[in-house]
Amino acid sequence: MQDNRFSCGPGIGKETVCIETNRILDSCRDRDCFENAKVFLTDCGKEIIEHTTAIRVKSACIAQTHISLDPVQFNRGFYTVSIRFYVKLTFEACIGTGRTQEFEGIAVLDKKVILYGGDCNVSIFRSSGDFSDFCAQVQPCCKEKNVPTAVVEVVDPIVLGVNIFESAKDHCCCCCCCAHDIPESVACTMNGSLACDDDDERRYLAVSLGIFSIVRIVRPGQFLISASEYVIPDKECVSPSNDDPCSVFNSMAFPISEFTCTSGAGHHHHIDKAPGKCGC
Repeated sequence: MQDNRFSCGPGIGKETVCIETNRILDSCRDRDCFENAKVFLTDCGKEIIEHTTAIRVKSACIAQTHISLDPVQFNRGFYTVSIRFYVKLTFEACIGTGRTQEFEGIAVLDKKVILYGGDCNVSIFRSSGDFSDFCAQVQPCCKEKNVPTAVVEVVDPIVLGVNIFESAKDHCCCCCCCAHDIPESVACTMNGSLACDDDDERRYLAVSLGIFSIVRIVRPGQFLISASEYVIPDKECVSPSNDDPCSVFNSMAFPISEFTCTSGAGHHHHIDKAPGKCGC
């Protein structure tokens, strides 16, 4: 709610303090089009595409992402960021006159970028902070290598197309792994077990996906910043009453931004129109 937001009061003392946080050393944004990526299906899904003549994608989301960093040889401080997206898709297929059936699949998309991550040869040791046992032997500090970390921000994929190919020999898809390479944590989200790869399968399903992403490399560091002292809020915490949910609802701020159409990045336009209509 609006009145629950914290704000510093007047007259708060300011000072320069040293903090430890992550510093962004390099970043990039990208739009990738993955054309005709093979979809790994369950046995049920494979049977459906053998008999359907029409198919569409109902939804697509990134179920999991694997990220790895590798130093670039002969270019000190630069790293290759290897990203693998596991995209879970829900399909709807026509299997008869007026009959449809849903099934799921997994598409695997690979992406690589090169970014600057700096160079640091120090090792980091941190105390465990466990003081529960006064007489216990102090545990050795864990050693951490001061290596950079890759961070990937991505929106849900945009479905650009879906195709059924009669044979894998007819088209070369951009698939980079086999069904058994898909992690169990991804496969268990399916509504059935993934079917094993079959070299002589008659049909296979492929999708074209567009993905917007931002990739950055961060590294821990210490920085001097201007900070204000934290003050204890004078407002008491109020628990909502379970007996009167309407009172809680009526106290919520109206979400005006949810009803505002946008035209272009960062630009919000409001046009008065008849109820139920929204213009940009």
